[in-house]
Amino acid sequence: MDIDAWVWWLIGAVGLGIPLVLTAMPEFGMLSVGAVAGAVTAALGFGVTPQVLVFAVVSVALIAVVRPIAARHRDDRPRLASGIDALKGRQAIVLERVDAGGGGRIKLAGEIWSARALDSEQTFEPGDQVDVVEIDGATAVVM
Repeated sequence: MDIDAWVWWLIGAVGLGIPLVLTAMPEFGMLSVGAVAGAVTAALGFGVTPQVLVFAVVSVALIAVVRPIAARHRDDRPRLASGIDALKGRQAIVLERVDAGGGGRIKLAGEIWSARALDSEQTFEPGDQVDVVEIDGATAVVM
């Protein structure tokens, strides 16, 4: 029983796909696509040398072109702020007078926070809308 060369290439493609799934390294997927290209070349009746060349060219081209694009997209995705970082830059409503002394209260994201003014000369009266500059412990610094 003789197995055609294209079947061996497909077996190789599947073999390269297994580490892709186990390690999540996309390079194995690119090599697997190269093996499929080698299988197509074999199915079209080309010899071993063109099959290996097509495998190498397709694999290297994918790694050289797709990998940098994927890395750029991975690095450009927006970071989600959570915890106190998510509160910076939000607006709040003053509930009790806020000044630099830190005795005031604001309503921020549905919760009551102690607050102090960023500028020592500023004061905010109840009902004023303020911007949260930073969170210092359990105190919101506002302006």
